[in-house]
Amino acid sequence: MAYTLDRNPSPESPRLGAMTLHPTAESVPRARRWFHKFIAPYNPACSVDDCALMISELVTNAIVYGRADDPWVVRVEWYREGTSLRVEVHNPGFPANVRLRKPDANDAHGRGLFLVDSIADSWHSGPSRFGGTVVSFVMADAWLS
Repeated sequence: MAYTLDRNPSPESPRLGAMTLHPTAESVPRARRWFHKFIAPYNPACSVDDCALMISELVTNAIVYGRADDPWVVRVEWYREGTSLRVEVHNPGFPANVRLRKPDANDAHGRGLFLVDSIADSWHSGPSRFGGTVVSFVMADAWLS
């Protein structure tokens, strides 16, 4: 199986869902589709398409830059925190490798985190609680109340 899905584990949890993906190219569109499907019932006011685009970019980066000796996965989790939506993408890479680039017009790569920085209200990278790296973004006012 190339993925697993985990819905909200309890009514008290701020986590709305999670998915675990194998580090393969087909996981990128799968992440977009499943995020669309499982965030829809929560009816966020923010652009779900923008969130799916940012998830695509971060999952792509996780697949390209994640490294581990053993078989590994990319984990995507999304949370409601008050009126904000926070999305996390975890991979076994190193936190020091995450950096914002300003690509030239002719550069073929390097726009993923730049897009996240341009669209999200904020983003963060650091050590993942699963080991490796987490890159997250926040969409403020994703819910009106």
